[in-house]
Amino acid sequence: MVQKDFASCYNGEVMRSRLVPVLLLILAGCRGGSAPNDFAPQTAAPSTVRPAASPLITVNPKKRGARVFGLVLGANEATWNDITLSTIAPAFRAAGLRATRWPGGSESDNYHWKTNSLGAGACSGGYVAAPSTLSNFVNDVVRPAKLDLAITVNYGSNPQCTDGASPSEASGWVSYANNTMGYGVKWWSIGNEEFGASWETDMHQPSSTRHDPATYANLVATQFYPQMKAASKTPIDVCVDVEPGWYTGWDPIVLKRAKYDCVELHYYPQTPGQESDSFIIDKGAAELTSTIDALKAELKTAGHSNALIYVGEIGSVYSTPGKQSMSITQALYAGQAIGEMLEDGVARSTWWFGYGNCETDGNMSSALYGWQNFGGYEMFEAGPSNYGCNGTNVPGNGTLTPTGRAFEVASHFVRDGERVVGSKVAGLPNVRAYASTYGSGYAVMLFNLDENGAVTVPVKIEGVASGKGGLTWTYDKSIYDLTKNNVWKGPRSGKLDAWKGHFTIVLPPWSMVVLRT
Repeated sequence: MVQKDFASCYNGEVMRSRLVPVLLLILAGCRGGSAPNDFAPQTAAPSTVRPAASPLITVNPKKRGARVFGLVLGANEATWNDITLSTIAPAFRAAGLRATRWPGGSESDNYHWKTNSLGAGACSGGYVAAPSTLSNFVNDVVRPAKLDLAITVNYGSNPQCTDGASPSEASGWVSYANNTMGYGVKWWSIGNEEFGASWETDMHQPSSTRHDPATYANLVATQFYPQMKAASKTPIDVCVDVEPGWYTGWDPIVLKRAKYDCVELHYYPQTPGQESDSFIIDKGAAELTSTIDALKAELKTAGHSNALIYVGEIGSVYSTPGKQSMSITQALYAGQAIGEMLEDGVARSTWWFGYGNCETDGNMSSALYGWQNFGGYEMFEAGPSNYGCNGTNVPGNGTLTPTGRAFEVASHFVRDGERVVGSKVAGLPNVRAYASTYGSGYAVMLFNLDENGAVTVPVKIEGVASGKGGLTWTYDKSIYDLTKNNVWKGPRSGKLDAWKGHFTIVLPPWSMVVLRT
């Protein structure tokens, strides 16, 4: 997340991606793609149901995979929002979230916790809401919503904006949070995207040491890491910034020379103005796994294969979100991304963003499916009065967006401490499946990526001859389409009948379905 001018960038937020070489051009200003006035979705053909005579989805309990980490269900929050609003904690709970991150992406490298303020001069861009202190965030959101909190400490700047941040500021925050206040914050990251020379604050002197992997690794290893670890009376994990792929000179040096317990990855697969529904639905989540695989290879080479992977920011487009960000299409991507991260063994993730971030100058192309003339990173809305959001049919304060609904459905699949198990889809190219243990039974998360056709799918659990039935949760295109009339409904719940040999589930067009049996 990149911090820019507050007045011109709705809440000062601009994203970028590891995947796009045009980054430097876009970061020059807060502008997105074209925004024609045609907001109608593509015409959909009548829904059809495809029958299947034999099990096409097979769950293999003997093929045990990664441990399920419940903290993959998370969302960012930041100091520019008034986090004392009474609607925030209930929205986190409604979406089934279990983790959050503070004090906000790039702002972290300008933010000073003791004064709850930004630095001077070039480090003062942005906005801090006076009520949004760490204590208020913990008392008004984290504890009521039962969230696990991660904090990003300032690496980039001192209060005068004349040099880099002091490691003592970071260790002081650790001591205050965990010793003085007893917050028990386990996850701490050092700086935000410090490889990003064109957007991230780094005032270290001399200027040749800024955004330099060797300088970062040395300061982390000799000062930040040991001081922060020693400052907490309770165990903490300290993470470093990573960027596999585009910034090829960063990871090899940092991962080899720094000291760390975990690595923080950010992932945005699309360029603003170039969003594609077919890409985000079919390939966006799969490319996340490719990125994580590359990171695992880097960690192995550096001799740190056991380091935990934390996806601190994840979204679909790195800047100026348009109508796709409010559509069922992004929801399908978000749900699959959760499934991929579980299979990849990701220990923690936080979607960018949780509560309140909205704008109307993103990509509104009629080539994208959707009914909204506004967009936003948020998982739950702040209502029509939200800064920068003057679109029509904006839902009320605390309403879950389709992405929030995807997390809500996924929360019935994700149970901390379970194990991912094997799943196989045969002959259905538009269906995706994820499976895990769930207590004495199993949970399955299914996606139908066909916009127009429903499919009836038999599911077999190898070694399990019968079941007493179970529960289902569904979010699909038909529910999302109600938002055309500003009706923002949640997923449907249902029951799975008792079965022998296999059970059958109907996947509506463009749907996400979780079942437990």
